[in-house]
Amino acid sequence: MEDLFRSYWWLIFPLSWFVIGGYQSWLSYRANKDTLDLIKTYAQAGREPPPELLAKLSKRWNEGDEHEDRYERRRYRRRGPRGWYHVVLFAVLGAGFGYAAFTDMYGAGEGFVIVAFVMAALSLASVVSLLVDRDPKI
Repeated sequence: MEDLFRSYWWLIFPLSWFVIGGYQSWLSYRANKDTLDLIKTYAQAGREPPPELLAKLSKRWNEGDEHEDRYERRRYRRRGPRGWYHVVLFAVLGAGFGYAAFTDMYGAGEGFVIVAFVMAALSLASVVSLLVDRDPKI
């Protein structure tokens, strides 16, 4: 049993993500249920519920502003300073692993070469993504 935990300790992370996702879904369900109960109260009283209350039902728990398109927010984030952050991060990591491969650090030069190539490819892909996804209006 102890070997099982030593071999598969990393499963804690995806399992915790599933638990957190389920908890967030439950919170969303509870918020929608409370909103529906409030709308039922308005209906029983014969009053019209406020439009903000009705709009809250169509808004999901992970969305920000209901007037903002989710895809547009995602595109803006990629164009912003975070995109250049990824370019620099992957370039520096690639250089570090390249140095480790060149000096044969820990006797694992071949492994460091592979990781250096992957980091360089991620840096290049980040640059291409920033340049291709550029909005001419900005």
